[in-house]
Amino acid sequence: MSHHISRLFFRLILFAVIVCVLCTAFVLAADFFVRHNSADAILTETEAGTKSFDCILVLGAGVRGGEPSPLLAERLDMGISLFQAGVSDRILVSGDHGQKDYDEVNIMKSYAVTRGVNSEAVFMDHAGFSTYESMYRAKEIFGVKRVLIVTQEYHLSRAIYDARAMGMEAYGVSADKTRMAGQLSRDFREIFARAKDVIYCAVKPKPTYLGEAIPIGGNGNVTNDL
Repeated sequence: MSHHISRLFFRLILFAVIVCVLCTAFVLAADFFVRHNSADAILTETEAGTKSFDCILVLGAGVRGGEPSPLLAERLDMGISLFQAGVSDRILVSGDHGQKDYDEVNIMKSYAVTRGVNSEAVFMDHAGFSTYESMYRAKEIFGVKRVLIVTQEYHLSRAIYDARAMGMEAYGVSADKTRMAGQLSRDFREIFARAKDVIYCAVKPKPTYLGEAIPIGGNGNVTNDL
């Protein structure tokens, strides 16, 4: 009996090891695949200025005390710079406004407007709860076909990959100006996030919310809720 139990235990351990190896291989392969397939679409600010886009999509990040976090402020500053350079006449800010007491997008829009961007030019996606959902809604709700995405370099490949999977012609510009604390942790989490989004983009589950169309060519104030 003990010999039988030992064999069963060995088989379980072997099975667990095989599963771990396969999962690790998938995560690493997905990470390479996403980065490789997005590399051609990462532009400098100057290169982006030679093209035109339906909108500049600035992805949300944390807010603190009614102000953008340093990470988010970098993204907004780059988005505003690209807008002022004439890359697009529309900015779409997409982030988490799932609770009354947590609102990324109104803070993002206010930041842009106080720096000279017309309110009508800034659209808010209140249900951009993830990179995948932001891209799904950009295509399906706002009708974006050609998009320039702004986020930090570590995040940019996945954002472009997700946008292309939704059928958009997507490019991106890195918002990085300084190396911020916690970057090693963000880099590590992003490896797994890329693998997750490879699965999501293959299956294409619907986002948390959809809703009526809000054409990106219209007036951004229709997305105001304050």
